[in-house]
Amino acid sequence: MVNAPVAHPPAENPFDTAIAQLDAVAERIGLDPGMRDVLRHCKREFTVNFPVKMDDGSIRVFTGYRVHHNEARGPVKGGLRYSDHVSLDEVRALAMWMTWKCAVAGLPYGGAKGGVIVDPSALSAGELERMTRRFAAEIGLLIGPDEDVPAPDMGTDAQIMAWIMDTYSMMHGHSVPAVVTGKPVTIGGSSGRYEATGRGVMFVTQEACKYAGVPLEGATVAVQGFGNVGSVASKLLRDAGAKIVAVSNASGGIYDEAGMDIDALIAMPRDRASLRFDAPGRRITNAELLDVCAAALGMCDRTSKSLSHPRSRGE
Repeated sequence: MVNAPVAHPPAENPFDTAIAQLDAVAERIGLDPGMRDVLRHCKREFTVNFPVKMDDGSIRVFTGYRVHHNEARGPVKGGLRYSDHVSLDEVRALAMWMTWKCAVAGLPYGGAKGGVIVDPSALSAGELERMTRRFAAEIGLLIGPDEDVPAPDMGTDAQIMAWIMDTYSMMHGHSVPAVVTGKPVTIGGSSGRYEATGRGVMFVTQEACKYAGVPLEGATVAVQGFGNVGSVASKLLRDAGAKIVAVSNASGGIYDEAGMDIDALIAMPRDRASLRFDAPGRRITNAELLDVCAAALGMCDRTSKSLSHPRSRGE
């Protein structure tokens, strides 16, 4: 038996951050101490350790979580993420934040979140499906259209939602499309769902620019995370008149002061985790991408130095 990797703790505990935010707001609005205590705790936390047969015949044990923060407004709702950085405290924090988001948007849902400690890019398609279906069976006690509705998140997509829907439906003897959102349109998903989060980033950026008095048209943009969300946000911001000069993901990034061809970048074949394909521009690290942002804001003068380093050019 080969155990799944242990989650890497983040630099800052996200649940501590969420609790600090809650306490600060509760103090400001004079929230009843008892209600504050209720909201500081997640209602339900589920941890599962489940075996999956790998392509080479070995067995690997994965750890997954599903957390319900609060269901006062209705069934809980929240994504499932696949990442080797997933931890219980991260999932707790994200579930709490989902409660606030649903409430602010006026949706009749509470907050939930879940995940599995895994690097999905390290699994074959068959291994990913077997792991997803086993995880879906394990959390089947919690999920359902009237109880808990998962959705895609970091490292998951419409295909994974389809596997979860199919597994749950087989467990109940009939098709249950409403058990997940973010599934393919062909099996009951919503048009525009794939682009929704990236479009939200674009809307927030537009409002932030208005607030700061910065015109979006002609602005230079660096995007950290060129996945499902970042690639869509890049395209929409480009369409709004911005110039995308840098993009990155976990394995590094690309910088081109003249502006990047986002359509060509999106169309290039790439795996889940890398930007290792033939694209114009200089190779940069994630730290150097943040230097680009800081320099644009006048916060540092390291950009020209870091981008002239041989490492940045992939040499």
